[in-house]
Amino acid sequence: MKVSQSLCGALLAVSVAGAWAQSAAPAAAAGTAPYKVVDGNKVDPVTMEGFRTWRAAACDRCHGANQEGLVGPSLVNSLKTLSKDDFVKTVMNGRPNTQMVAFSGNATVTKNIDALYAYLKGRSDGAITTARVEPMK
Repeated sequence: MKVSQSLCGALLAVSVAGAWAQSAAPAAAAGTAPYKVVDGNKVDPVTMEGFRTWRAAACDRCHGANQEGLVGPSLVNSLKTLSKDDFVKTVMNGRPNTQMVAFSGNATVTKNIDALYAYLKGRSDGAITTARVEPMK
């Protein structure tokens, strides 16, 4: 009885993991993702601008060079659940009582907020596999 319960548990875990993997990818597969990526690091012009904005705003000082967190949280993890609207509000307004500052006064970030989201969402979704990207040719 215990062997069959263990086997059933293992099969359920594999089934749930497979279903999650399939449900996590449809946005990118259906073409609704805000980014386009080839070979894990070649990105469309908008996403490339998001990477440049990331660098210009020095977000890596708090969120790490790979967006996996330092003083600030991992954005790879956060963007799995954070909506785009909440992302924009957080970046523009900061987070009171934390070290997250408001970037609403930063013209580069304000102008490129959608591109920044595209880059970070691509990292979070796993479509962009390296923190450094290059333009698609």
